[in-house]
Amino acid sequence: MPQIKSAKKRLKQNEVAEKRNSAYKSRMRSSRRSFNEALEAGDADKIKEAYAAYCSSLDKAVKKNIIKRNTATRSKRRAAEKMRSVESAA
Repeated sequence: MPQIKSAKKRLKQNEVAEKRNSAYKSRMRSSRRSFNEALEAGDADKIKEAYAAYCSSLDKAVKKNIIKRNTATRSKRRAAEKMRSVESAA
């Protein structure tokens, strides 16, 4: 345990930030999971809604510096490719 007052404060701040960051990461993972489930179902409307929700959660995570911008861009691009492949197959 930290002895110095500022170190104690940093510890508290880090704990709060960890909870906040894990909530955003959990939201991202949940939206990715629902997007993948929509892909498996094959319903075009659900896929578009899930893709929009996934992109939104990624953008919010970038805005809060949870993930890097290029990581979000890569994830959105891969999801869009999956979405297009399902649409073209149908």
